[in-house]
Amino acid sequence: MKLWQKENTVTSEKIERFTVGRDREMDLHLAEFDVLGNIAHATMLETIGLLTADDLAALKTELKAIYEQVQKGEFEIEEGIEDVHSQVELLLTRKLGDTGKKIHSGRSRNDQVLVDMKLYTRARLFEVVQATEKLFNVLINKSDEHKNDLLPGYTHLQIAMPSSFGLWFGAYAEGLIDDIIQLNAAYRLANRNPLGSGAGYGSSFPLDREMTTELLGFEGMHHNVVYAQMSRGRTEQAALTAISSLAATVSRLAMDVCLYNSQNFGFIILPDDLTTGSSIMPHKKNPDVAELLRAKTNRMKALPMEVTMVLSNLPSGYHRDMQLLKEILMPAFDEILDCLDIAAFMLEHMKVKQNLLADPKYDLLFSVERVNELVIAGVPFRDAYKQVGAEIGDGSYVPPRELKHTHEGSIGNLQTAQIKERMEREIGAFGYEKVVATLEKLIR
Repeated sequence: MKLWQKENTVTSEKIERFTVGRDREMDLHLAEFDVLGNIAHATMLETIGLLTADDLAALKTELKAIYEQVQKGEFEIEEGIEDVHSQVELLLTRKLGDTGKKIHSGRSRNDQVLVDMKLYTRARLFEVVQATEKLFNVLINKSDEHKNDLLPGYTHLQIAMPSSFGLWFGAYAEGLIDDIIQLNAAYRLANRNPLGSGAGYGSSFPLDREMTTELLGFEGMHHNVVYAQMSRGRTEQAALTAISSLAATVSRLAMDVCLYNSQNFGFIILPDDLTTGSSIMPHKKNPDVAELLRAKTNRMKALPMEVTMVLSNLPSGYHRDMQLLKEILMPAFDEILDCLDIAAFMLEHMKVKQNLLADPKYDLLFSVERVNELVIAGVPFRDAYKQVGAEIGDGSYVPPRELKHTHEGSIGNLQTAQIKERMEREIGAFGYEKVVATLEKLIR
């Protein structure tokens, strides 16, 4: 069954296989959102006289039954059915006859798939937010736990100045806040209602788009019906850009873990059950988890460009090209969630080595401390800098290992409470609890 099929027309099986592609597989992810969109649309149709109260009651009953099937994992798109929209309408028509056929009034498959994708993207973005928060909490707790454990700081891969594990963990924690801000930008683009835009040119029915916007918990609607259709692709690209940014943070963290775990650095210890061995070298404990994290997240950085290329040179209006965006977006959510989960697990079980800077090879890390010591004693900075350079050159340099970093964000003042407060504020800005409450009310 196809929503667009006319009598006495048959599409070649070869063409159907090519045009449907992986849509039936991808559309299973949209099933619960298609039901929610149908309930909102039907509720609105009743208020403008296109459905009777009895029609609406019957449709709601059947749609809720389909929703329960989806939640139990029992919903499927039957062989020969083109997509989730066709399957839901088929189930309604089987049960309700002509009443089921009425539900598509004032709607196109274009705005139907678009509202499904908006609802799906909104929900999955917040899943990513929650997984990011979990990783953030691991990092911030580790930052507090290891605030007094010093670590060599590097610039140009040369030892530079003293750092700490508290600073290192805390840096990635604060970096995740910037990623949350980008996720919020993508979330807001997904959180606008396209329903009622039809095929991109609206409808002569007096649709109440404000009503469906409210029923589905959207922040607002796409006002212009042409732009509502043009937002497809832009929403996916924004979501993937946010995922790409988050992936870049995790990738950099994974690289640090690979580096710090190696014998030449030896800053951290990964437990045996987090590493793998070599088929020939008995001493090896390889950080495969971190390496695969690095590879998977590096690959995700390319996803926004895939969307860019699909959308290249498209004029306004709907085009079938956009069907392929599902195949880029949907697996990306699963991949980033898996990476965030394993990153948090790895960090929870990772141990840090203490007293690293006691090793004489790190004496030069304290050269700036020596310069500052002279400045406090009254020596002009530039003269102090030259004096310490001379001391290093003639072998008289003695590293002052007692650190006195007190300013905001430094070794002695990590500002973890302020970083936590900022993260809570940014996550609170999503207001997702209100969305959940609105959708639960709709399905009840």
